[in-house]
Amino acid sequence: MGKDEFLALALQNPVNGAILDELPRLALPDAWLVAGCLAQTVWNVLTGRAIDHGISDYDAFYFDPDTSWEAEDTVIRTLHERLGHLGAKIEIRNQARVHLWYPAKHGLPYPPLTRATDGIDRFLTQNTQIGVRRLDNGHEVYAPHGFDDVERLIVRPNPALNFSAANYATKAARWKALWPELTVIAAE
Repeated sequence: MGKDEFLALALQNPVNGAILDELPRLALPDAWLVAGCLAQTVWNVLTGRAIDHGISDYDAFYFDPDTSWEAEDTVIRTLHERLGHLGAKIEIRNQARVHLWYPAKHGLPYPPLTRATDGIDRFLTQNTQIGVRRLDNGHEVYAPHGFDDVERLIVRPNPALNFSAANYATKAARWKALWPELTVIAAE
């Protein structure tokens, strides 16, 4: 599967499209729709399920040097006001702030990032290391591992991370229950 086919499938989900339309209107720096909502939409198309089957939330990242909680909260509220009518859980986070709260919440270290795609690189699974953003002339797709795992319904741990195997196992088990066709590669 190439970028264009992946994008065509992911955009069959109208919530993905609405978020991608709205992010540029917010004028956020380095803003991307990311992760499971993209890969899971493709899984749903490939397996003939409802387009939003199993998608618990829609994640968006941006990178703003203003790391104040107030600035991020304003972005969160504005996006919810603009897209609340979709009835979807949308989570948007400033990747410049993650290192400030992640260790306390998850008990794991988290380095300061320099751009939104650094956050994508830190996902637990390779198949969700994908981001899409709208440009004037179309879309930009960030997918450091390509789309083969998404197309083949493979869940594989991100080897670049020193992460919680328990968190990976929990996520993979949840997905396997929703998409039994998945092949889950065990964390080592």
